Amino acid sequence: MIRIKRHFHTLVALLLIGLSHPLQAGNDRLLMMRSTQSFPEAMLALQKTIGEYGYTISRVQRVDIGLTSSGFATDKYRIVFFGKPEEVRHLSEKYPQLIPYLPLKITLFAEQEETLLTTFDPEILTAIASDELFRAQAMRWRSDIIAIFDELRE
Repeated sequence: MIRIKRHFHTLVALLLIGLSHPLQAGNDRLLMMRSTQSFPEAMLALQKTIGEYGYTISRVQRVDIGLTSSGFATDKYRIVFFGKPEEVRHLSEKYPQLIPYLPLKITLFAEQEETLLTTFDPEILTAIASDELFRAQAMRWRSDIIAIFDELRE
């Protein structure tokens, strides 16, 4: 039963990311990490660390409400939307095709006593906007997300 629940949670998280990031589906490019922190601790640590890297959290969206109202017993699920407002505005103007993917997002969900964090690899966005300036930006985002995950892992 525990294995089924674990697989269900993983499937739901991947589905949520797939729905919010259609490019991901064909590229299988996810950044993931498992934290031994409880969900509330991981959520607080993520928000704090995102801020320390100079990003602003634009919103935190609950995802589990729809699942529980449909009769599923779930742990906690959230999507954290974050970015640098001026950067998001500039990139949205220069590359309007990126608007569905901005701001960046990290999905968190509780899995028993641990928390799983996942997002798409920003490098896949270079398939949409491939000039060198944007490529450097995507690599910076990727580096920051990996560093944020590394800090949460410690």
